[in-house]
Amino acid sequence: MGSKESTQRRAQRVRRQIKKVAGDRPRLSVHRTSKNIYVQVIDDSKGHTIAAASTLEKDLKGSLKTGADTAAAAAIGKLIAERASKAGVKEVVFDRGPYIYHGRVKALAEAAREGGLSF
Repeated sequence: MGSKESTQRRAQRVRRQIKKVAGDRPRLSVHRTSKNIYVQVIDDSKGHTIAAASTLEKDLKGSLKTGADTAAAAAIGKLIAERASKAGVKEVVFDRGPYIYHGRVKALAEAAREGGLSF
């Protein structure tokens, strides 16, 4: 089994667990690359993205040293919490995808919790 296959299996396993516990709550989905981090609040029942944020946004790009560190992830976590609360979302299910809950993913999650999202 190659690394791509194991990554896909890990993501499927996480999503399967999320479907069991989600109920009607939206999903906070994280995508991490070597240079940036992206996050979305997705309503799976309707198939719509409620809120989104990334380190590529112009207002954040100037204030961040790089899009690939924990400080950038924390800034994105606070931003997505603000946008989700404006859209009326308080409770979400955290979808870390194939990524380990450590480093940038953990910093984003903690900042989103501090910003008012509960998961």
